[in-house]
Amino acid sequence: MSNDRKQRAEQMRKEREKADKRQRNVITIAIVAVVIALVGVGGYAVKSTADKNAKSTDLVAPKNTKDYGILYDQADAEAADGGSSDGDAASGDAKPVSVEVYEDFQCPVCQQFEQVAGPMLKQQVASGEIALTYKPFSFLDENGGSTNDYSKRATNAALCALDAGGVDDYVKVHDFLYANQPQEGTAGPENAKLVEDLKSLGITGAGIDSCVKSEKFVPWVVKAKEVAQDSDREISGTPTVFVDGKKLDDFSPATIQKAVEEAKA
Repeated sequence: MSNDRKQRAEQMRKEREKADKRQRNVITIAIVAVVIALVGVGGYAVKSTADKNAKSTDLVAPKNTKDYGILYDQADAEAADGGSSDGDAASGDAKPVSVEVYEDFQCPVCQQFEQVAGPMLKQQVASGEIALTYKPFSFLDENGGSTNDYSKRATNAALCALDAGGVDDYVKVHDFLYANQPQEGTAGPENAKLVEDLKSLGITGAGIDSCVKSEKFVPWVVKAKEVAQDSDREISGTPTVFVDGKKLDDFSPATIQKAVEEAKA
């Protein structure tokens, strides 16, 4: 009987060990499955983030652009002002005079031009005297103007606002970028900061984050510069101003005003 009890006890011990082993195997498999699932989810999240922020290489035109320019006219000014213009309407049905400005957000002379001539140009847009076309010409990244491609990235951020919200949002960002222009030859704000800046201006349209961080419109910005350089206008620097299709020798407010009056005559 003693031997039988010992055998049964040994058999029960072996069965418990087998059961414990099976349980450990089940737990191990479950843990491995959970780990694999978590790694998969984490990997997907990382890949999704990386895909969202991957730099764009496709040439895509932003909405509200034509011939690599952004037209700002009386209708846009009135819409931004809640439907009414501060300026007097242009007399009769006279067509507004075309004013085109080639500019680079990293260009200090462009900043000075905006400070001196910008208010006058906006007033004339509001009154219907002129139709202003902003022509991005981001060339300073290749000329030591920025150490982190701020020129193109700033333009891209403004174009993201344009694409998502329209001309009024572009003008908001345009003015903000000049008011907060980094010193030439230094590193400008990174894309994450540009997104924050846009949001501080109330520009929170769908896709703004990915548009800025993926530099969605940088290929378009590069192409705009190439088109301007290769055109019969042979643009080589900024600011460059055309009134009624004619290039001005200087871009003081007085010179621009005189050219506008001559175009109207």
